[in-house]
Amino acid sequence: MSDIESYRANPLLKRCGVQIEFTQEQIEEYLKCSQDPIYFIENYVKIIHVDRGVIPFKLYDFQREMIRTVDANRRVVGRIGRQSGKSQTTIAYILWVSLFKDTQNIVILANKGSLARDLLDRYQRSYENLPLWLQQGVVIWNKGNIELENGSKVSAAATSSSAVRGGSYTHVVLDEFAHVHNNLAEEFFTSVYPVISSGEKTKITIISTPNGMNLFYKLFTDAKAKRNDYACVDVHWTEVPGRDQKWKEDFIRNTSERQFAQEIECSFLGSTNTLISGEKLATLAYKEPVGKMQDMIIFEQPVKELYDDDTGRIINKDHLYAMTVDISEGKNLDYSAFNIYDVSGMPYRQVARYRNNNIPPMLYPTILKSCAEYYNNAYVLIELNNNPQVADLLVEDLGYENVLRVFTGNKKPQTLSMKGGKGVTPGVKMTPLVKRQGCSTLKTLVENDKLIINDFETISELTTFVQEGPSYKAEEGCNDDLAMTFVIFGWLASQKLFKDIVDHDLRKQLQLEEFDYVEEESLPVIAPPNPDINYFIEDDAVWVEGNNPGLDPYKKLFDDSFRF
Repeated sequence: MSDIESYRANPLLKRCGVQIEFTQEQIEEYLKCSQDPIYFIENYVKIIHVDRGVIPFKLYDFQREMIRTVDANRRVVGRIGRQSGKSQTTIAYILWVSLFKDTQNIVILANKGSLARDLLDRYQRSYENLPLWLQQGVVIWNKGNIELENGSKVSAAATSSSAVRGGSYTHVVLDEFAHVHNNLAEEFFTSVYPVISSGEKTKITIISTPNGMNLFYKLFTDAKAKRNDYACVDVHWTEVPGRDQKWKEDFIRNTSERQFAQEIECSFLGSTNTLISGEKLATLAYKEPVGKMQDMIIFEQPVKELYDDDTGRIINKDHLYAMTVDISEGKNLDYSAFNIYDVSGMPYRQVARYRNNNIPPMLYPTILKSCAEYYNNAYVLIELNNNPQVADLLVEDLGYENVLRVFTGNKKPQTLSMKGGKGVTPGVKMTPLVKRQGCSTLKTLVENDKLIINDFETISELTTFVQEGPSYKAEEGCNDDLAMTFVIFGWLASQKLFKDIVDHDLRKQLQLEEFDYVEEESLPVIAPPNPDINYFIEDDAVWVEGNNPGLDPYKKLFDDSFRF
C-alpha cells in the first residue's frame, strides 16, 4: 500500500476513504466473517505468543463457549484463572464487533490504567495483522482511543467512578474487576450501570480472577444462583490445554497452595491473616434482604408476642434484640453503621444492618431510636470514641431507655453496668483491651457457629479485616465499619451482665458441647460398666455427678467452672 493510502505512513493500516476492489472469494469470506465471530477469529486474528511470536489465534473450547455467551447476552460475568487467554479472547471479540457492526462505542476498563492500555495495544496488534480488505479505514489511532471509518470507537481507561460518566457506550468491558478496591468498585457500578441499562442492546462483560468476597464475588455467585440477570462463565483450570495434575504440582512447588487456589483454581479466598479464618469465611452464606426501613437493611423481621385467637395461648414470645453502633463524621468518609442481633437464644443472628457515610451525627440518634424501637426496644451499645454526642442525644434528648452503660472508673477494665453515677458512660470506649476482647469473642462466636451473619457487606468486610501488629483493621482501600460493630458485639457478648440479660453463657455452652463430644467419642473405650454421667448447672458452675476413674479424661478439658 502506498503512503497515500495508508494511515500516517503505517503500511499495516488503511486510512479513511481508501477504496478496495474485492475479489469474489474476498466477498464470500467477508460475509462469513461478519456472521460468525468464531470463524473470523480462528481464520484471521493473530496474537503475540511469548515463545513463538505472531501466531494465528486458535481458540480453546472454553474460549469458543465464552465468545458465544458474550455474543448472546447483554450481561456476562466470568470467573477465569490467570494466564488462560481470557483477556485476549475478549479483545478478539471486540475486534470483530468494531469491524462488522457500525457506530459501536466500546470501552475497556481495567483495575489499572496501564493494564487497560495493554489490552488496547493487543487490539491494535491484531488489527494491524488483518488483511487490508477486512479493515475499516482508520480515523483516530493512539494509545487510548481508536475510531474507525464505520463510526465504531474503542477506548481504554482505568476503572474509576468517573470513567464512563456522561458517555454513551454500547459495550463496557471490565477486566480483572475483582482487583478494584471495594469502595471504588461500588462507586463505579453506581455510575456505570445507568449507562448500560439506558439501551436495549447495550452490553457489560465482567471477566476476572477472584480476589476475596467483594462485589465481583456477589455478582458471580448471584449469577450462578440465578439471582440476577447475568449469564455466567465459569472455567475450571483443567479446561486450559496443558494444565493437568503434574502442572498443578509444579505450580504449587514453585509458588504456594494459596496462590494456586486463588489465581488458578479461582477460589474466593479472603486476605491472609484475617480475624476469622479463611476456611470459615469461605463457608459463610449471605441472605437476600426481606425489607428496608430508613436505609436499614432487614434480613429478619422482629418477632413479637403472638397469641392464638382460639385458645388464648402464646404462640411466640417477644424476642430479645441488641444493637451495636459505630459512628463516623458524616462527611462521605467512613460510615456510620450499626447491626442488630437476635439474642433470644443461640446461635445469635444478625437480623438487620445500617451503613451510611452521609448521615450527620446530629440526625443519627433519631435513626437509632426508631430502628431500636422497631426491634422490641433493643438494647443499644454505642462506641463513644468518635462522637459521644450521639449517645447523649439518644439518652437525654430522645429519652431512649435501653442504652447500655459502661463503668470506666478506678483504672479498671470497662465493664457493662446497669447503674448510673460517677465513672459510668452511655457507651463503650474502643480501647486496645476492649478491641482485643471483642475480636477474641467474635472469632469464637463465628468460627463455632454461635453467630450467624446474614449480610453480604459484613462478610465482605470481614474478608479484609486483617491483623496489623497486635490488632486488627481494614486493609488499605477497604472499610471496617460493619466489622467493628461486630467487634463491639463480641465485647458485649463477653460481659457477665449481658449473659445475665440473655440468660445464657457462651463459654459454658461450648464446654458442654465439647463434653458431649468427648463422651460420645471416648467413653466407649474407657468407660466402666455403667458409663452414664449426669451433669447440671448451678451457681455459675457445671456439676458432674459420680466419682469413678471414667471421669478423669474430662477433668483436663474444663476450667474451674466445672465441679466434680
